[in-house]
Amino acid sequence: MTYDLATGRLARAGLLDPEAQQRAGEVLDAAKSAGVETLRVLFADQHGILRGKTLVAEAFRGLFRAGLNMPSTLLLKDTSHRTAFAVWEAEQGGGGDFVPMRGAGDVLLVPRPETFQVLPWSPHSAWILCDPVQTDGSPISFSSAQVLRQAIAGLDAQGLEAIFGLEVEFQIFERVDAALDHSQSTMPGAPVTTRNLTQGHQFLTESRYSDCEAVLDDIRRMAQGLGLQVRSVEIEMGPSQFEFTFAPLPALQQADAMVMFRTMVKEVCARAGLHASFMAKPRLENAMANGWHLHQSLLERSTGRNLFEPGADGSLTPQASGWIAGLLTHAAASSVMIAPTVNSYKRYLPFQLAPDRIQWGLDNRGAMLRALMQPGDAASRIENRAPDSSANPYFAIAAQILAGSAGMAAGLQAPAPTTSPYDSTAARLPRSLGQALESFASSDLFADTLGAEFVSYLSQLKRFEWDRYLNTVSEWEQAEYFNLF
Repeated sequence: MTYDLATGRLARAGLLDPEAQQRAGEVLDAAKSAGVETLRVLFADQHGILRGKTLVAEAFRGLFRAGLNMPSTLLLKDTSHRTAFAVWEAEQGGGGDFVPMRGAGDVLLVPRPETFQVLPWSPHSAWILCDPVQTDGSPISFSSAQVLRQAIAGLDAQGLEAIFGLEVEFQIFERVDAALDHSQSTMPGAPVTTRNLTQGHQFLTESRYSDCEAVLDDIRRMAQGLGLQVRSVEIEMGPSQFEFTFAPLPALQQADAMVMFRTMVKEVCARAGLHASFMAKPRLENAMANGWHLHQSLLERSTGRNLFEPGADGSLTPQASGWIAGLLTHAAASSVMIAPTVNSYKRYLPFQLAPDRIQWGLDNRGAMLRALMQPGDAASRIENRAPDSSANPYFAIAAQILAGSAGMAAGLQAPAPTTSPYDSTAARLPRSLGQALESFASSDLFADTLGAEFVSYLSQLKRFEWDRYLNTVSEWEQAEYFNLF
């Protein structure tokens, strides 16, 4: 069927090229054939959370002709859903914080036809990912996918492509109390009450897999139904903790896969009366922290050669050495992009299979960077174990590309690998979101590559969250001082 998308607003503005128009037509045909009634029009926000509106079938064509307007403040919310920028205040002369989208007007969502998926757990519905742009069609420099595309462009210009593989840890709990009382509808809402699906710490124990096979099968099948390339389903260390791993993919595809996976897991579990959490370190008795291990390699486009594969003597290639050195050099500055929450920094503890120092090692699970590189192994790669499962995948992957590329461009060389990853003489990863923000703001790397607007935007967004935390009296303080003084 012909849909005449070429005369629409998006096509006229150059936001939907002829190839995308053709794919959009195929999407519309597929949606009609599948009997799709509703289309969830979504974008990944600054936290890697999918937000958007739901269209009925009669409006699908209009999405590809004109896009969809969305409140701009969705790009300005912190993790409590508060707007972190002074959008209602008059602009002041003489500098000050960058305040985008004054007046809280609209942005425009431009659909990406290649991301259309009928939802296996809700087959009358589908979703599609979009790029938010200004209403005049100009890009938004700090939007998630735009940040990652800027990072990818630097490698493209060199004929290179970064490939990423994912290991994602998370928990699934029984939901005992959904926290639906009116008094619990705060910003953020009260945490739900849960209990474990499995009892005890049972790392890779077969009987625990059998105990949870039904829900893990549901998640695996739904992931595969979305086209996600699941490699393995694993029982992780902690009670009720699981891990899914995924085949390597180019950067943007893998970031899309991560946001789709996290969203799908939470929706599928919620329908079953369960609660899935990707929080870095839940405040639950005996719960383990959730890491998101980012495997990364670098391909030469013209030959397909993996530039991280070592020579016959096993020595690092110049590219691998520079990439490792770049990740180490910019580790502190990158932290806010891979460990984005106050809670993230509670995970960096010694002897917990999570790093707390800025080091690399050869197949060493305690080091921040675990090098898995052998002569003749086309899958040679570097695994960064510092990110956690709450990270915005577009920002996190962009940080890897930019830091690694900077190391190569500067001709840096990796130091000697460590065999003692918790050695107290090595530099520490930031101990708090506050420290991470200081390192991020004082570094030139992201201002030079992503622009001063992005640095100001992310700094303000996360500082707003950090200040709220600092202004909260914790249970630790109450227990420590209330009786004593």
